Amino acid sequence: MWTSANRPRYNRDKLRYPSDLTDAEWQQIEPLIPPAKRGGGKRRVNLREVVNGVMYVLSTGCQWRYIPKDLPPRSTVNDYFCLWSYDGTLENIHYALYVKCREQAEREASRPPASWTARA
Repeated sequence: MWTSANRPRYNRDKLRYPSDLTDAEWQQIEPLIPPAKRGGGKRRVNLREVVNGVMYVLSTGCQWRYIPKDLPPRSTVNDYFCLWSYDGTLENIHYALYVKCREQAEREASRPPASWTARA
């Protein structure tokens, strides 16, 4: 419910883009992102910025090639989006946030679809 008490919590005016994650949102998502694979090179990309890039594309509906230049390269953002779609990371994030929302609303989280738990 929009009240003067909770309106500042949803204010996104101080963010670079309205689709960027706040610090609180990033704290919820960061633990759900899998670590880098063993034996590979060290990650050189800021994963929060990658998630911001994915959120920008999803919220605006823009084409990948129109991702703003101050976000990671479109190939990097698209590669992570494809990887996280394939390995179930996006579904795990969605489900975790779904459960948290249901708990905050003091409602029981209904049983998830099989696809949400198949790779968990």
